[in-house]
Amino acid sequence: MKDLLIIRLILILSLTSGVVRAQDDLLNSLDKDIAEDVHYVGYTFKSTHIINGQSVENMKKNQLDFRINHRFGELNSGLFNLYGLDNALINFSFDYGITDRLMIGVRRGTYEKTYDGSLKYLLFRQCTGKRNFPVTVSYYTDFSANTLLYSAPLQRRLAYVHQLLIARKFNDKLSIQLSPSFVHRNSVQANDVNDVYALGFGGRYKLRRRVALTWEYFYCSHTAKSDTYYNPVALGVDIETGGHVFQLFITNSRPMVEKGMIAETTGDITHNGLYLGFNISRVFALGKHKEKEKE
Repeated sequence: MKDLLIIRLILILSLTSGVVRAQDDLLNSLDKDIAEDVHYVGYTFKSTHIINGQSVENMKKNQLDFRINHRFGELNSGLFNLYGLDNALINFSFDYGITDRLMIGVRRGTYEKTYDGSLKYLLFRQCTGKRNFPVTVSYYTDFSANTLLYSAPLQRRLAYVHQLLIARKFNDKLSIQLSPSFVHRNSVQANDVNDVYALGFGGRYKLRRRVALTWEYFYCSHTAKSDTYYNPVALGVDIETGGHVFQLFITNSRPMVEKGMIAETTGDITHNGLYLGFNISRVFALGKHKEKEKE
């Protein structure tokens, strides 16, 4: 009788352990099925700029972005000036990806014959899957020098910009960005201020596969009490053509360096202070790059 009980006990323990092992194997299998890789959301914007201002996008490692930017004269300047096309400001820029997170840039523009250098660092990326983060966050800083020929020493002609770029891609069509910004200019006119704080708001809405509507607005701390400067605003269209991104837009801001665009916009949109502009971006891949992104 005792032998029979022992045999039954052994059978029960064997069946129980088998069931436990089967449950563990099933749970492990389910965990593997549920677990996903981290999918980074890519192409929040299709360029390093929304229009005038910076976007959260960086050049990836070993990629070079060459940009040609134009801002024409006032649209209401008449046929004699071909509605502003005879009067253009030009800016050339080179942005290079040191790593996937760090981008450096140099520019030269006809506005105040400005030279500037910049750095953009990707702090956080919007992602889904095993790890979730709701937004992409980048830090941007720019250092510029006015090289017009006048008596002020070079130190007085310098300006500095700091921006925190926060963007979210809501779906395949809509992306929104906020851009808290700070501008310091070493030298200003007597009725102006050295420090300007601003909050930028911009976005992109994809109309077709290669066409998107873009917009941008900066509210600046010094414009409320100024009769000279206004909050910059822009509305445009992005057109992708192979390796190029072509941006065509209307704006009230002609400067293409951040300190000028944010702190020195003079176009009054209520009195025809609007300008036609365009940007052309061409990206060159100078090395191999692999990364998993969700477009």
